[in-house]
Amino acid sequence: MTAPPTLPKSRQQLILAVLMFCSLLIWLDNTVLSTALKTLSDPVRGLGADPGQLQWATGSYTLAFATLMFTAGALGDRFGHRTVFSSGLVIFAGSSLWAAYASDAGQLIAARAVMGVGSALITPAMMAILMWTFTGPARAAAIGIFSTSAGVGMAAGPVLAGFLLDHFWWGSVFLVNVPVAALALVGLAVLVPNFRSPTLRPLDPAGMLLSIGGLVALAYGLIRAGQVAVWSHADVWAPVVVGLVLLAVFVLVELRVKVPGFDPRLLAKRAFGGGNVALGLLLFAVAAITFYNAFYLQGALGLSPMQAGTATVPTALGALAGAPLAARLVRRLSLRAVAVPALTVAALTMGAYGFLELRTPLIWIEILLLIQGLSISMVIGPVTAALISDLPLEQAGAGSAVTNTVRQTGSVIGIAVGGTIMSIVYRRAIEPSLEGAPGPVQDQARVSAEQARHVATAVDRPALAHAADDAFIQAMHVGAGWIAVIALLGAAVLLITLPAAGKKKGPIPEQGPMPEPDSEQARSPA
Repeated sequence: MTAPPTLPKSRQQLILAVLMFCSLLIWLDNTVLSTALKTLSDPVRGLGADPGQLQWATGSYTLAFATLMFTAGALGDRFGHRTVFSSGLVIFAGSSLWAAYASDAGQLIAARAVMGVGSALITPAMMAILMWTFTGPARAAAIGIFSTSAGVGMAAGPVLAGFLLDHFWWGSVFLVNVPVAALALVGLAVLVPNFRSPTLRPLDPAGMLLSIGGLVALAYGLIRAGQVAVWSHADVWAPVVVGLVLLAVFVLVELRVKVPGFDPRLLAKRAFGGGNVALGLLLFAVAAITFYNAFYLQGALGLSPMQAGTATVPTALGALAGAPLAARLVRRLSLRAVAVPALTVAALTMGAYGFLELRTPLIWIEILLLIQGLSISMVIGPVTAALISDLPLEQAGAGSAVTNTVRQTGSVIGIAVGGTIMSIVYRRAIEPSLEGAPGPVQDQARVSAEQARHVATAVDRPALAHAADDAFIQAMHVGAGWIAVIALLGAAVLLITLPAAGKKKGPIPEQGPMPEPDSEQARSPA
């Protein structure tokens, strides 16, 4: 199929409903894991996963998503976007079933990585089908409606995960994906044509392998740094060096490819490159602070999964309100005048975690999360839309691939670095409280605050549990300070690289912080 068919309006609406249903599935999965982290670290109710394993359970998904997404669009060109979409759903459902019944943390990490492969196939195909289905003003309206699925998923995910964890075993948060994916497959088969581009792109296997190898090695070294006392060990610095070298080779290879899946040349453009660096730093900070928040609410404060999930709803409400508010402000002012203050506020909300304590009233935490969601949304939505719209039409697909890859890479590194800071500071803080304790108790308490609370209960040492809480709070305070600095650096980059006054080129789409289309938007002949 080389041109988009004219579909009846009723069928277009049904296709949009199927796409929103699938997008909701991805966003739900992205949010439920953060609610389940504390349970997964529990040796009795979960898998007894240590912080490093939890970092990998989160990061393996994002890593696979980041490194495969720019190749998935090319697969859709060749085999049809419905075919790739359906394959992604099958992989996602199968790996969700595997994750639900994983018997140890290693299996969960592997299953999560395969889930990331499925998501990487789904996301660009989903956006391509949306672009082929709708034309003209209907396309802009469809994108606006479609973007609401991100906010719904962000709000519903933690609550759904909390309900499931309170009533069922931890694997239920993954098992729920299977029937949803099955319904989506039926909708795709019945309603969606197998759109494909008339222009085939190369698959870029060299770029894919180099980017995967580089990010895996870099993330391994950074996470390993939080598990050992001496960073001079070869298993810390060697993977970091290898990862950086592989990523450098990846950039060189992509510069030599005629049609690269990831085009580094675009980052040389001042506004585009600076905007993407800022987004990468912001997503770094968001991933790290979200990782901390999961353990703070359920571990340190002792909230149930349902209570913790409900407590994070203000973040989603802020995100829903922030995107349209930012779009209106950008039309009146400029992108820089809106995004720089918003990113600064977001950084300050992350730094405010340095003032949270064990007895901080929940209402103050929810207000903090509301402001955080609002400010982050006021950066991601308008900055991403402006960066893509400023590119020539023929580069929009490549630009969105770069933007998505940078954002997901920021998340991977943020989880690795944030978790490593937490582990190092926690171990140092808990050490004085371990004097006189049996060796096995000391070893388990050093792993994480959750492990320390568990062993403290087992050996009837309540003082150790209190010490673990205090050590975690200290670790969170130190980590929050560094995370805020990273986010503020992103605000500085935006201040330097964005023009002082934006050209009035048209309205910024009122969309939430959803993943941008990976490819076909620029090539739709409609």
